[in-house]
Amino acid sequence: MPLVLILRGKTLSNLDSESQEYTPWPKQFVSRYKSEGIWTEQTLGSLLQPHLTNNKNAVIDDHISWTYKELEEKSNNLALKLRKKGINQGDKVVVHLPNSCALFELLFALFKIGANPIMGLPSHRFNEVSYFCEFTKAKAYIGSKQESNSFGNSILTSLLERQLIEFGLLVELDDNFVSIAELLNIDTSNTQLNKTQISASDIALFQLSGGTTGVPKLIPRTHYDYVYSVLASNEICNISQDTVYLAVLPVCHNFPMSSPGALGVFAAGGTLVLSNSGAPDNAFALIEQYKVTITALVPPLAITWMNTFENQANKANISSLDVLQVGGAKFSSEAAKRVSPILGCTLQQVFGMAEGLVNYTRLDDDQETISNTQGRPISVFDEVRILDDEDRLVATGVTGHLLTRGPYTIRGYYKAPAHNLKSFTEDGFYRTGDLAKQTAEGYLIVEGRSKDQINKGGEKVAAEELENYLLEHTHILDASVVAMPDEYLGERICAFIITKNNIETPLKTIQLNKFLRNKQLAEFKYPDRFEFLKSFPKTKFGKVDKKALRLMIAEKLVQLSEQFSNTPLAVKG
Repeated sequence: MPLVLILRGKTLSNLDSESQEYTPWPKQFVSRYKSEGIWTEQTLGSLLQPHLTNNKNAVIDDHISWTYKELEEKSNNLALKLRKKGINQGDKVVVHLPNSCALFELLFALFKIGANPIMGLPSHRFNEVSYFCEFTKAKAYIGSKQESNSFGNSILTSLLERQLIEFGLLVELDDNFVSIAELLNIDTSNTQLNKTQISASDIALFQLSGGTTGVPKLIPRTHYDYVYSVLASNEICNISQDTVYLAVLPVCHNFPMSSPGALGVFAAGGTLVLSNSGAPDNAFALIEQYKVTITALVPPLAITWMNTFENQANKANISSLDVLQVGGAKFSSEAAKRVSPILGCTLQQVFGMAEGLVNYTRLDDDQETISNTQGRPISVFDEVRILDDEDRLVATGVTGHLLTRGPYTIRGYYKAPAHNLKSFTEDGFYRTGDLAKQTAEGYLIVEGRSKDQINKGGEKVAAEELENYLLEHTHILDASVVAMPDEYLGERICAFIITKNNIETPLKTIQLNKFLRNKQLAEFKYPDRFEFLKSFPKTKFGKVDKKALRLMIAEKLVQLSEQFSNTPLAVKG
């Protein structure tokens, strides 16, 4: 069977009445953005409607393709059936689907009934998913059968056993897939989708933020701010009905979803091509087959594409590709300079965050700007401050802490008042945790992170979360996790370990990773290297000196590299 549907008989009776527990924009900002015409009453559920008579494919995945009319009809039908299952306006639904037509059938259905999708990633496992459900009192979990069962015991089964959701749905995405709506055995023949009174000020969806504590913070994005961000991005990126966008990154990430991403393509009437593999041969074939005009990658994948294409004897025809967006982590200037000569397209650097602010290099920028900066903000209404450690403005060109506020940057995380006091200033500026400097022309150059967080090729890993898991190991006395430099991913993860009683035989990497695997932790969070010490260096305040640890591992990697390069190759006699 392509579908598994499980219902829990007991209805949750202790759901909070928290309709929108987020920090709204102050009234004067709402009035300003609306009077300037940048905030409109358009909602995400209406993005498809202008293109229903256009008999072209809206979305294509590995198995099927749907026109705009088909996607609209399927999402309307699914909205009816979800409402009959008790999903109503304001309800939270954890979405855990890979890149697929089904994902957008579901998202548009939820938008139309005013329910709030929580955008889980395919790499998330039970540890993360259960937290989303419990923290938000989510009514439902909808995922793919393949992902849910990938660690043995089904995520859905475990959620239901712990009574964290009212019902769950698993979809098997294969060649027999038709649509979620048609797979649900619910009669809606005599019902119509009544217009839900959705305000553009309502929460549209929840994106996720990587944090220094490891607990993902939920980012409430409203229709006002998200629609504006998407449409403004379309203008900058020249997205039109002729656009064919290839999404190989997990599209539930904010970058391929809205910068301008999938939603930008739908708003413009273009075509979205979805794949769950960014492998060069697969991607190049899709670019050639569908005449893809734009795609988005993280730096390691962009480098892999260039290296592969440069060395291929029989190259695919990727001449349709006009723009390659690279974001998620800093792209080195050396790599940036290679994009156009090798792939024959324009590089567009993208630096942003799910909390809001997005920066783009412009398509007509000079090569120096494209190669050496991470772009400038979308909007003239984006306000950027770069401050020193005492919250004083620094001079142009001086590195400091990046803060921002604007028409699509949130004013607070969902149900996180204590964290909001740290992450937002009294006048509403968001402390991004990034270290950056700004040019006289307003372009940003990102220098790193000030938060205790590791950016592993675009995936954010909280040091504290990983440390807490390691400390549960029976033979570990203390653990300190830091970033170590990596030419390919930008940063990798190094875990410094002190064993109990300083046992002489250190734990093996395979043993520690097996331990973490049993914790149902997403694999990108596993340490890439373990180092064993008898004690940690300390600051003058008695805290673990992570700066010293980062320096220690960086120096060791240099020494190992030099040792390896100076070792003569063995010659067989």
